[in-house]
Amino acid sequence: MSTDDMATTKIETSGHLLKHHLSSWLEEGDGHGLPDEAKANKQLSPLAEKWPNMNFKNTQELVQGSIIKNDSKEGLRPKALSEGCLRANACKKIWWEPSKVTAAIVTCGGLCPGLNSVIRGVTNTLWWDYGVHKVLGMQAGYNGLSDPDKFKPIELTPQVVERIHLDGGSILKAGRGGFDADKILDGCKKMGVTMLFLVGGDGTQFAGNMLFEAAAKRKEPISIVGIPKSIDNDVPMFDKTFGFESAVAEASEVIRNGYVEASSCDKGVGIVKLMGRDAGFVAMCAALASDVVDLCMIPEVDVEFDDVLAHVDKTIERKGHMVIAVAEGAGQKFVATGKKDSTGHTVYGDIGVHLKEKVNEHLKPVGGRSFYIDPSYIIRSSPIRPNDHTFCSRLAIDAVHTAMRGYTGVCVGPLHNIIVILPQSLVASGKKRVNVHRSAWQQCVQACGMPESL
Repeated sequence: MSTDDMATTKIETSGHLLKHHLSSWLEEGDGHGLPDEAKANKQLSPLAEKWPNMNFKNTQELVQGSIIKNDSKEGLRPKALSEGCLRANACKKIWWEPSKVTAAIVTCGGLCPGLNSVIRGVTNTLWWDYGVHKVLGMQAGYNGLSDPDKFKPIELTPQVVERIHLDGGSILKAGRGGFDADKILDGCKKMGVTMLFLVGGDGTQFAGNMLFEAAAKRKEPISIVGIPKSIDNDVPMFDKTFGFESAVAEASEVIRNGYVEASSCDKGVGIVKLMGRDAGFVAMCAALASDVVDLCMIPEVDVEFDDVLAHVDKTIERKGHMVIAVAEGAGQKFVATGKKDSTGHTVYGDIGVHLKEKVNEHLKPVGGRSFYIDPSYIIRSSPIRPNDHTFCSRLAIDAVHTAMRGYTGVCVGPLHNIIVILPQSLVASGKKRVNVHRSAWQQCVQACGMPESL
């Protein structure tokens, strides 16, 4: 889905969950309010039978949108979360009868550390916590949902997913495009799918909301739950997305390799290009984590090359070498292509190569040079780090709890480190970007010793 398409979708708030529960999704009105799960959900959860003393959540337990008193940045906080966000966790009563559930999971878009961890977590939670033994892995993203005869589903069991989290990538072959709401719903009906887990970024969740609306129009009950994925960490409303911390860890190690190259050469400049089309979170956090970066370039900060080269000169004069971390979406005014790809996204020019050439041209007369590293595909295909895997498991488990409780057209993600439920339309309403007036970016500027012009 293109950014222009996503901008036209109706934006809800965290308080619009009546239309996102299968007990009230077809009712007239704007869908504002919380469903009465205590009244609507009749099934006793298998978890309550197995562990009667388990801590089950109040069905209307909310997490505050902002937890800061006397907030100096109150005007910058998302108003859409001001009513509080419903917790996504296990409750004693559920909507679905587990023996009648067939679940499907799909991974869309590009690769990201943690996809296999999410697949594993969803599968194991369905099997062991709810006794759901019909779990289908749909291949090639939405293509597999639209044409399951061509892209055969994989039957997922605990044995199939036992070790997949040790590897990068996705056993379901993540893919782009292929979305057709009617074909997908026809296929789900044919396969008996009543629960669908969508793992993907803002475009995937935007399409998921379209699928939810199409299902409501056809009055075909299905729980559609999104697990947002973005290696760039640019999904709005939530604290972070899975795979981001693993990407930062991998990127920081590459930056240190760039430092070794640069510091082992007179007037050497290590340049590392990192992911970040529209948001510079990976570059910013990797610069802070590696603690050897002298210049961090992100899409949110407009720079001039004269200022960049002036900082290169001052840094080399001071310490004899330099390291630059640059997000792929930075400095696009210098390398703009004017093109769009088949999905409507802008084709970005290569700022990394451009920066390398400019630095080499500038330093050649004085005997300096650059060392350019682009580790993008290495990072996105890497295995998940342990702390990130734990986060993936939390998301997967609470996604299943949310679906079992009867929610649909929603996403799960962390708010103040608590997993909450939000409408998919809200999650797909835009992109989160680095706020250059907040402390994280200011810390990066200070750590790198960057001038105000950069």
